[in-house]
Amino acid sequence: MTIFKRFLPRGLYWRAALILIVPIVTIQLVVSTEFIQRHYERVTQQLTEGVALELELLQQEIAAAGSIEAARAAVVPLAETLAITLTLPAGPDAPLEDRTGFLDLSGRAIVQTLRAEVPGLVAVDVTDPDRVVNIRLESAVGPVQAQLARRRMSTTNPHQLLVLMIFTSLLMTAVAFLFLRNQLRPITRLAKAAEDFGKGRMAPYRPRGALEVRAAGRAFLDMRERIERQIEQRTLMLSGVSHDLRTPLTRLRLGLAMLPEDPEVADLQADVAQMERMVDEFLAFVRGDAMEGSEPTDAVALVRGIVERTGVTLAEIRGTPAPVVMRPQAVTRAVENLVSNARRFGQRVELSLWFREGSLWITVEDDGPGIPPEKRDEALRPFTRLDASRDPNQGGGVGLGLSIASDIALSHGGALRLGQSARLGGLKAELTLAR
Repeated sequence: MTIFKRFLPRGLYWRAALILIVPIVTIQLVVSTEFIQRHYERVTQQLTEGVALELELLQQEIAAAGSIEAARAAVVPLAETLAITLTLPAGPDAPLEDRTGFLDLSGRAIVQTLRAEVPGLVAVDVTDPDRVVNIRLESAVGPVQAQLARRRMSTTNPHQLLVLMIFTSLLMTAVAFLFLRNQLRPITRLAKAAEDFGKGRMAPYRPRGALEVRAAGRAFLDMRERIERQIEQRTLMLSGVSHDLRTPLTRLRLGLAMLPEDPEVADLQADVAQMERMVDEFLAFVRGDAMEGSEPTDAVALVRGIVERTGVTLAEIRGTPAPVVMRPQAVTRAVENLVSNARRFGQRVELSLWFREGSLWITVEDDGPGIPPEKRDEALRPFTRLDASRDPNQGGGVGLGLSIASDIALSHGGALRLGQSARLGGLKAELTLAR
């Protein structure tokens, strides 16, 4: 069953089309087989049995005539009355063995019926292009040749009916495909709207289609509205928190600046600076640039600007550069966080771009100690510091750099992956964005 599933289509459209086509083809095969067996063969057999009685009658009349001359005088006119051309004795074109076409089903039925019903039958030829059945018989006066139209022994050619059935089936299949496409199009639009929303894009969407699809579309719009409202409320709340926190921190910083220089005062000033940095990074993490809109952006120019500001190396650009729809400020913050993290623990930092089909990869590599594989997932959690060297009081971060970068990547339909740099030996951070 698993092997069979590998050959099935994956898309809903083609799966629905397969559900539609398989019954139609099955019905066609069953109807065609039943039609050929019962109508095209059985009726042919019945007609041929009637001709067999006529041939048997002619044989009896030939035997009663006693000689070829008498038979010609008495039996040939009778045969003409029966629409049979009788030749006494048989001509050179009289068959010596049975002849039927490879796909001639009715021809086989004619031969089998004649052999079963006509005594003294030698051979039957049903391959004449003019649809004439040529028969060789043994009689009391020698071999006899009988020729008659095939239409007397087989039904009218049913090809027209079969062609009409096939044409009608194709026409109905095409009509069904049109209806199917109209029914699946709203589902495709809903999936596209959900995908765009997952990438941070607000694509217009209106529920259409069947009742179930409309219900799913309205549920999606309600969900999107709730998420937007929640983001907006969170942003407003954080703006108030930012104002309320920054004011006392500013008073503390000014008050400490007015005190005489002292080691304890210096420590307090460092604590205040660290608190301000934590507030800034925390607000950047939870805000996630919710108010910034997506726009086509030159990713090469964006990365080159980061390289110029930070002084790191742009190693390579792979693929064909093209504008990428993104929130440029958010992506800039994510890459700068990765670069800042790499410069904190390494001496050499390199950036690279890879324009792949459907995605953009921004890679930051360093020659630092890296992160062990078992701790990489933990490193992406907010406020996670893996060792003492990352203590904020000793110049380290507050554990939000990688979390912010991961959150931004997810909001662009991508991800942040951590690994080991094969080129520099340190940490390798791959930021992927959907295109």
